[in-house]
Amino acid sequence: MASTAASKSLQDKVAIITGASRGIGRAAAVALAAEGAQVVVNYARSSTAADEVVAEIQAMGGNAIALQADVSQADQVEALIRGAMDKWGQIDVLVNNAGITRDTLLLRMKPEDWQAVIDLNLTGVFLCTRAVSKIMLKQRSGRIINIASVAGQMGNPGQANYSAAKAGVIGFTKTVAKELGARGVTANAIAPGFIATDMTEKLPNSEEILKFIPLGRFGKPEEVAGLIRFLAADPAAAYITGQVMNVDGGMVMA
Repeated sequence: MASTAASKSLQDKVAIITGASRGIGRAAAVALAAEGAQVVVNYARSSTAADEVVAEIQAMGGNAIALQADVSQADQVEALIRGAMDKWGQIDVLVNNAGITRDTLLLRMKPEDWQAVIDLNLTGVFLCTRAVSKIMLKQRSGRIINIASVAGQMGNPGQANYSAAKAGVIGFTKTVAKELGARGVTANAIAPGFIATDMTEKLPNSEEILKFIPLGRFGKPEEVAGLIRFLAADPAAAYITGQVMNVDGGMVMA
């Protein structure tokens, strides 16, 4: 059930979602907007899909803007944050979702394919978090949500670069939680399993993968967005920080 205007827990709050034009990012943007957040829909290249997300949010009575930035580039991240601040004057939620894959076996992996994934999936998280943390520390509040992956916990053949980056995101999240917690800023990571997105629809061995998922299906972007919404908006999440939460159908059990 949609929240009523009086009960929207992110009313007058500002959320930035990187890589928000499709998949998990898009679902997160819509979910946070439904809670009343003013949403920055970040995209890397073409604005077409991002504009569609903005239109969807506006159609449901929400408020959103699309801002371009390659989050692996420090100057573009600074411009992204400046754009949000110029528009709304605060940043309350950051969802570090932008990511790419360049899959191949280790012995075939080119250094540039390694570096591209590390730059966007890990350095991008660092750059965005560093930029918003200055603002959140002054506000003495903020929620940072980093999208990791089960690949960062268990590894995955053909994804040495992706697995390394996502494992790095997990360690980074724990450090940020310890550094910023005293000022009321939380930092948590979500580790999705196989979610039905553009990134997974090309997998050639989906039937084999399903054998390792107790729930027997791929997840939906909205199911990851539900946890993002909880961590960003629910008062009960205020005492949760430094955690890694899996949305993976039971694929990884500690």
